[in-house]
Amino acid sequence: MATIKDELTTAEAWMKAGKEVAIATVVETWGSAPRPTGSHLVIDEAGNFEGSVSGGCVEGAVIAEAIEVISCGEPKMLEFGVADESAWEVGLSCGGNIRVYVERIG
Repeated sequence: MATIKDELTTAEAWMKAGKEVAIATVVETWGSAPRPTGSHLVIDEAGNFEGSVSGGCVEGAVIAEAIEVISCGEPKMLEFGVADESAWEVGLSCGGNIRVYVERIG
């Protein structure tokens, strides 16, 4: 498992290489969540990523949203959970809920 320092080091290296980068951060969890608050996922404009904010398809959804955030520059707050009809679609069948903040950095 990557550490926060590894993810931020990766983000810094990608930015120095001229890539556009977003960071996704778990800002709140309820119930059974696969990753704790403060977990990060860094994403570049090509969809390369490092770190983890969840498991299953949640990461795919977060990566897709991050690419949009990189493109438009507007941050987003994403929520996934059992109360959301998309919970099963994105892989949160464990009963957890998470809130992930995605922002472009650099």
